[in-house]
Amino acid sequence: RSRGLGDVYKRQKQIRYYKGSCPISVKKEINASVKDIWKTISKEGNLNYVHPFCKNNYSICWEGKSSIDVLEYLNGLKFTREFQTWNTEIGYSLLIGTKNGKRSYVEWEIVSKNNKNYLSITIYPHYMSNYPKILSFIPYQIKVKPKLKKYLESVLGGIEYYLTNKKAVPKNYFGKHEWFSKK
Repeated sequence: RSRGLGDVYKRQKQIRYYKGSCPISVKKEINASVKDIWKTISKEGNLNYVHPFCKNNYSICWEGKSSIDVLEYLNGLKFTREFQTWNTEIGYSLLIGTKNGKRSYVEWEIVSKNNKNYLSITIYPHYMSNYPKILSFIPYQIKVKPKLKKYLESVLGGIEYYLTNKKAVPKNYFGKHEWFSKK
């Protein structure tokens, strides 16, 4: 589906809004080619194989930057992912959240440096985004940042596990997560 210029400006404004929160970013060296990393993260239903807290990942529409899929966590929580950008062998961005709830902005990026390949995930969380930064800073630093960092490390570890072992990462392989594992 094509988008007009008005849609592009609307999307850019929306992304600036989401990027207004403090990002949490994790980068991991992945011992695989850029082509293999991209093939893994861009494959329809890929979270079924690489995500240690994923119960089910299915697509609604899988067409590059217009893709939409659903991630159901081990605890039953369902998030919809709506892709915003899609750059082959470089990365993509998406909005993630509950169907009618708040959403966070996420960027996935493949970087090659000094003959090594890295995958990074940066999330701009919606948590307390409507509060003044002075009020949200401490809860964000104490509660949100450490939990999201652990989560992102587990997801990147799952991608590395899948690429190394050629099989799906076991559920909760890097430990349970308070927000996404079964209670």
